[in-house]
Amino acid sequence: MSLAAPFRPILRDRTLMLAACLLVLFGAHAATIAPYMSSLAVKVFGLSDHAFSALLIVASLVAVATSVGFGILADQRANRRAIALTTVTALTLGTALMAFAPATPAFVLAHALLLPISGAIFGQIFALARLAATTQPEADRPAVLSTLRALFALPWVVVLPIWSLVFQGTTPLTAVYPVCLVLALAMLGLTIRLWPRDGATHWEDVPSGLSFREALTEIAHPQVLIRVLALGTINGAVMLYIIVVGLVFAGIPFRGAADTALYAGIMAGLEVPFMLALPFVIGRVRQTWLIALGTVLYAVHLAGIPLLAETPAVWALTLSGAIGGAIVLTQPMAYLQELMAERPGAGASLIALQKLAGDAFSALCFALGTSLGGYGLAAFLGAALSLLGAALLIALDRNR
Repeated sequence: MSLAAPFRPILRDRTLMLAACLLVLFGAHAATIAPYMSSLAVKVFGLSDHAFSALLIVASLVAVATSVGFGILADQRANRRAIALTTVTALTLGTALMAFAPATPAFVLAHALLLPISGAIFGQIFALARLAATTQPEADRPAVLSTLRALFALPWVVVLPIWSLVFQGTTPLTAVYPVCLVLALAMLGLTIRLWPRDGATHWEDVPSGLSFREALTEIAHPQVLIRVLALGTINGAVMLYIIVVGLVFAGIPFRGAADTALYAGIMAGLEVPFMLALPFVIGRVRQTWLIALGTVLYAVHLAGIPLLAETPAVWALTLSGAIGGAIVLTQPMAYLQELMAERPGAGASLIALQKLAGDAFSALCFALGTSLGGYGLAAFLGAALSLLGAALLIALDRNR
């Protein structure tokens, strides 16, 4: 298999190329706003810590509700283009609101409602890619999702250093919004022009025929939810790493924000090539065991941070974390979509449910760990819980 092999299915299919372009743009949008959202909320727009926490809870609930609802509607009616346009329009409106009228009420409206609604486009893009990939040779299909996920991660490696340089001067934080508006408008233009028209695709996309209640029942089936929760523990370890690494480094006199940025940058920089290398492995290792291997590597990285943070050996953990991250950021998505292979929209909505579970598990581990023993214990709890989740997944799928 050549180095270009992961890109081959995407380069020869117009719809997969659209998905790739949209994910790069959406990744750049997220990488521009997400790291500065808390500073914008508290320091620029004057929200209290409690108000910002409430905003995050509301945003999370809106994001999950819309992802699930749009996923079900897309399967019911096979109207994926209309839903994609709705979500990208919400992204454009939310960003435009902040670009042209940056004020506290606008911030709350944009970040609690419009931008969370737009988050559903992530799952819809992967649902579209899964459908489009059915027209590709079967041997090439596993490469599609991991390569697309790598393309979403790629802008984080490029964009964050650029903004770091920009903000060394007197540029206000609100400058992120006009830039993001350009990205959102580009996404809207591509979606209007290139997203396949409903009913005119070169693959079969048959309406599910299920009522909304029947579709919800299907998603809420215990055999589905228990797997979502198992994968949620693994996603929780990823969320916990983001929280813990900066706090652990901040508590060490000779480390701090610069080392935190360097560590996160190395991790992100290594994850992308490892994601692109995954198609060389997929198909040779059973998916559940591959997820378990990625979880072990990521757990070693997470638990090792508080143990090795004061030594040069901590930098070696980025290799374990990047390899594990490349797996646990891509393969659970493919697993969830395969879990509901006949319902691409509902399968994509499970990604949002997995993230919600991950956020809850990471918050629980952080609260329990810090109350009993500090940031180190929180990291150990997160690593242990992710390993339990991987073991549960193997047990559930032993006869599957």
